[in-house]
Parts: sequence; C-alpha cells; structure tokens
Amino acid sequence: MPDSLFDQMLPARQRELSQVLEFADGLADRGNFRLAIDVATAANHTFEAPELERRIMRWRANAFPTMDRTGGPSSWPPLFEDPFPGLRGLPEINFADLTVAVMAGAFQHHGALLVRGFTTRKQAENLRNGIDRALYARDLYNNDGSKEEIAAWYAETPLDTATGTMRGWGGSLWMADSPRMMYEILDLYEKRGIINILSEYLQEPLTLSIGKSTLRRIQSGGPPHDWHQDGAFLGKDVRTVNVWLSLSDCGEDAPGLDIVGDRLPGIMQTGSHGAQFHWSVGAGLIDDLERQGTPVVSPVFRPGDALLFDQLMLHRTAVRPEMDKVRYAIESWFFTPSTFPMEQGPIMV
Repeated sequence: MPDSLFDQMLPARQRELSQVLEFADGLADRGNFRLAIDVATAANHTFEAPELERRIMRWRANAFPTMDRTGGPSSWPPLFEDPFPGLRGLPEINFADLTVAVMAGAFQHHGALLVRGFTTRKQAENLRNGIDRALYARDLYNNDGSKEEIAAWYAETPLDTATGTMRGWGGSLWMADSPRMMYEILDLYEKRGIINILSEYLQEPLTLSIGKSTLRRIQSGGPPHDWHQDGAFLGKDVRTVNVWLSLSDCGEDAPGLDIVGDRLPGIMQTGSHGAQFHWSVGAGLIDDLERQGTPVVSPVFRPGDALLFDQLMLHRTAVRPEMDKVRYAIESWFFTPSTFPMEQGPIMV
C-alpha cells in the first residue's frame, strides 16, 4: 500500500504507534488480513517497530485460510518463446532486462535464469548484516527466550505445522522466524517490482513457504552434496518460483551452486546412481546426462545476483576442497494458493 493511501486511511491524530496497532489489529480481527498487512507495512516505513513486524508475520500466517485456493488458470503455464535461441547452458541477464516473458522463456527452454544485480550490492550487504543479527538473536533466544530486545530479529512463527523440514539449524534460519528480515525482504522485493513480475507469471496471488524460505550463512567444507529437483518432494505440478539470492561472493572461494543447464521434461530418477537419499539424484545420472550433451554449469555469483528457477531445475550446493569462505544467501520459494504443498507451511505475501 502506498504511504499516501495509508495517510488517507489513518488520520494524522491516529499516527502514534499505539493507535496504528489498534487500527490494524481491528482490521485483522475482522478477517481483513490483506488490508491489515498493507496498513502495518506502510506504517512501518516510519516506525520500524518490532510490534508491527511481529503482527505482520502472524497475519501472513493466519491469512492463508482466507485465500481463494480454487483460482488460477485451468491450463498453466502458457508457452513462451525462447529468449536465448541457440544458447546451451545457463542464460544470464541484467536486472533491468527482467520481464515475465524472459523469465518464463528461460525456465521453459533452459531450466533457470541468472539475474545480475537483482538487488544492489548495498542492499545485499544490508541483508547479509541482517542474517548475522538474526542468527545472533536466535542464539540469545535459545539461552533466554524472554529477552524482548531480540524479538524483532528472532521470534518463532506460531505456525509449527509447517514442516517436513527442521526448524532452522546451524547457519540456516527460517525467514518466517525473523519478523524483521521477512519485512525487509518482502518490502525490498515489492519496491523493486519483483512481486509484480512473479504474480503476473503465476497468475494468482502469491504465497510464500515457511519451510522452504530460508536465510543461510553456510561454512565451506564437507563432502559433495547430492543433486536434486525440488519437485521430487514438492510435487512436479506445483506452480512455483524460487528466488535464490546471493548476498556474498560465491562459486569460487565459497560454496555456490552446480546446475544442469537445460530444461528437463520431468522428475528424473531418484534414489539410484549412487544417490544418498530416496528423493535425490545420484552423480552417476548426472554423468550420463553430460555424456549425452547436457551442460552442467557452476556460475560465479556476486552480492545481489539471483538465480530464478522452478521445481524441475536439477542442482546441488557446489562444494570444492579449495573453498574457505562463508556463503550468505536467501532462498524464497513463492507458490500459488491453488497448488501450495501444505506440509511446507503457507503464508500470504
């Protein structure tokens, strides 16, 4: 909601924080979560108040049952032309060139799209610092959960049914468990027009997954990771876009991503060819794909670069013995209400 609209709805005499909270609480109590979220978000541009951010997070979680899950086109997605004819491997653009047609065409013909400068380096730095603060706040919370001063940065979402996955561990933290980071990320994506692009592509209001949307500060080292397609456990017919945003240099001195740079026709065979898990793809199958001419790429990311992909993109975390730096990244899985995998915990965007 634009600030000017907030000004129209909330007269000047009501703009003390306590009155904003009362006004937005009243909207949520009447089931108007969309408007409550918009009012509180606009107000928070001024207040930057933990009380507002915690409410926004709670309302996003409570709002999903009120969303229409029968909507959306009967046939999706429409066919898009290849915006990169003749290209083998991973297509790459600058953020200024990002459109629905370019993104969807890249998905349908190449499997993914690398977007340089998805955010500015300064915005990436601010988000990176936010991850540090959120992880530190979680450590304090685990020692003494009563500390009010940490609640902006870490407050466990009440939607505990969200999970086939573990609540954030080590250098991994659910975005939904940090009200400040959830607010900052979605507000940034809104301002940069990303929410509109994703909504136009998916053709429904957006939802976000609690269990799949994660803040990451990952140390180097360890054995190679297994390959996977998220559709193997999310479902091959979900309508989704993952925004994998790098907040640090990675792919050279810090872990990046290894990617099969081609559109795959469906879910590849899992649990074979040396796979460690029943849902993962073994390295032997990747070797077979390469022998057949399918490219495998390992892009180098700079702070603010993003990889966009859906549930069919085959990839793994890229770990090399020479990597000795930390990788910061944010993973945001956006879905449609009509196809949301409920075990992943839905919230309204």
